[in-house]
Amino acid sequence: MQHTSFEGMSCPIARSLERIGEWWSMLILRDAFAGVTRFDEFQKSLGIAPAMLTRRLKGLVEAGLLERHAYSERPPRHEYRLTARGEDFRPVLLALMAWGNRHFAPEGESIMIVDRKTRERADPVLVDRKTLRPLVGPDYVVTAGPAANERLRQRLAEDRSLDFTGGVR
Repeated sequence: MQHTSFEGMSCPIARSLERIGEWWSMLILRDAFAGVTRFDEFQKSLGIAPAMLTRRLKGLVEAGLLERHAYSERPPRHEYRLTARGEDFRPVLLALMAWGNRHFAPEGESIMIVDRKTRERADPVLVDRKTLRPLVGPDYVVTAGPAANERLRQRLAEDRSLDFTGGVR
C-alpha cells in the first residue's frame, strides 16, 4: 500500500511522521532504547516479518535515527545503534507511553516511568528548556517560524485550531 509522502511539507510534524510515523519504526526505536541492537533480537521482540524489519531498519538508518555497524564479516551481520538524532526521540516515546497509560490502559499501567532512586512515579510534561515552565496555553502559542511559507503564516494568523498549546488540563 502506497502512502502519501510528507517530505515536501513545511510542517515539522509532517516531516517527522515521514521518518518515524509508521508504527513498526516507533516500536523498533522503543526496543533500541531498551538495548536491542541486533536484527534477530528486534525480530524476536516484535514478531515482525524479516522483510518488513529490513525495510524499517533501512528507513531509520536513512533518516539518521540509527547507525548500522558490522559486528561479523562471516556471515555478514550488523547491529543498529541510536544516533544523537535517535536519542532525541526518547522524550517523544516517553510522552506517548504516558499518554497511552492515561487514556488506553483501563486495566492499569503495564509499564511506568519512575525515579531510579526513590521509585516514585514520574509524570512527563513538555517544558521550555530555558524557563522550565510547562508549554501550555495561554502562556505559549504556536507561531510562524523564520522558514514558514506564506500559506502557513496565513493559516497560523487566521486559524486558532492550530494553537496546539491551549488544551484542557
